[in-house]
Amino acid sequence: MAESILIVDDEAAILNSLGQILEDEGYEVQVAKSGVDALKLIAGDQPDLTILDIWMPEMDGLETLRRIREQFPKAQVMMMSGHGSIETAVKAIKLGAYDYIEKPLSLENVTLRVRHALDQHRLEAENQSLRTKVERRFELIGQAPAMQRLRELIATAGPTNSRVLIAGENGTGKELVARAIHQHSPRADRPFVAVNCAAIPETLIESELFGHEKGAFSGATSQKRGQFEQADGGTLFLDEIGDMSLATQAKVLRALQEQQFNRVGGTKTIKVDVRVLAASNKDLAKEIEAGHFREDLYYRLNVLPVTVPPLRSRRDDIPLLVRHFMQIHSEEQGLKTKQLTPAAMEQLQQYDWPGNIRELRNLTERLMIMVPGSQIDVDHVAAALQVRPAMPSAAQAPAQPSLVLKEYDSLREARNAFEKEYITRKLKENRWNVSRTADELRIERSHLHRKIKLLNIDLRPEI
Repeated sequence: MAESILIVDDEAAILNSLGQILEDEGYEVQVAKSGVDALKLIAGDQPDLTILDIWMPEMDGLETLRRIREQFPKAQVMMMSGHGSIETAVKAIKLGAYDYIEKPLSLENVTLRVRHALDQHRLEAENQSLRTKVERRFELIGQAPAMQRLRELIATAGPTNSRVLIAGENGTGKELVARAIHQHSPRADRPFVAVNCAAIPETLIESELFGHEKGAFSGATSQKRGQFEQADGGTLFLDEIGDMSLATQAKVLRALQEQQFNRVGGTKTIKVDVRVLAASNKDLAKEIEAGHFREDLYYRLNVLPVTVPPLRSRRDDIPLLVRHFMQIHSEEQGLKTKQLTPAAMEQLQQYDWPGNIRELRNLTERLMIMVPGSQIDVDHVAAALQVRPAMPSAAQAPAQPSLVLKEYDSLREARNAFEKEYITRKLKENRWNVSRTADELRIERSHLHRKIKLLNIDLRPEI
């Protein structure tokens, strides 16, 4: 579809000549002889670019520009004048004009400036679209009382500079809460840096947090800025901080106390202004008793405690979440949204969701991909959850188990299918913790990792 341009000028010759030039360039052109007419046209169908003459009777271009920007803040406007001055140009730019060109108009100059203006408009529209998608991806969905209380806590904690400790089970959306707190803070336009402490090897976490100098250790071929530096002026989110070693906890405590640190291998003191939010799925009070977590760090972090409710405590939010995830998967992957039957939705609401929001999101995507047709029924949900379908009434016949014997081409294929299902179930029972699952299966952690890779098991990435 051709980009649209509105030309506003009281001179018919300018409207005709400029309009013809831009039409020849492939643009869709409208014209208006006054500011009043221009405002009416823009209200009906906002153009991608408005080229506006300054000197016009009744309402001049600057007043027209002011009204356009007042009613349509994102409108892209280019000013033109045959009696221009630096003062007029500066005033136009301050009022929100993108550019200012002087008459007589040069063909090459006009087409180049128009192309730049439209490129900028397109880029801003794309950025806004991306921001909207990102905001929707990290949106907190739900109207249950527990979610309303959570939003109140976020609204209270956000505007402060205090540290927040977020508690909650795996998959409940602790990072979403941290992002929401950041967005409610005066630091919202500064960086939000998230660090998963459980995912970084102990030998690298200090370098990851504080950075390192070139040659500080084997493999340090260049200087690296750590996450504390990258979050300067903004927010640093330390996820799963309960998995951090005591040695690293001591260094984090010092950085929190002094708001300064040294890079690994460095002597220069780096000063930062960082708000730290932390989260853990562990009971840190019990970790302190067991000697696994520093009590002084706990009190430094736990200024404002926030607890994220598990999904099983807000089952009425599940329909909202399902629709939200379907919309996201539809936009991101081009999948068609589907309708769930009442019985299918009831099945979802009766399930306990040990993986919480993350599990529901992944299941929604799986159903959208795997279920043929436009409707998801209770048997589809039961099979995906590996449970018996919920029975809406006693009159219904007993539901059949969702697991059925399949035909396999070889013993190896059957064994791999069994191992994949069994290992996946054990991982799920252990909240996707590979070490605990390996201990329960009585195999080496490295051997389990190889099995996970060989069998293509999804380790349920963070939502």
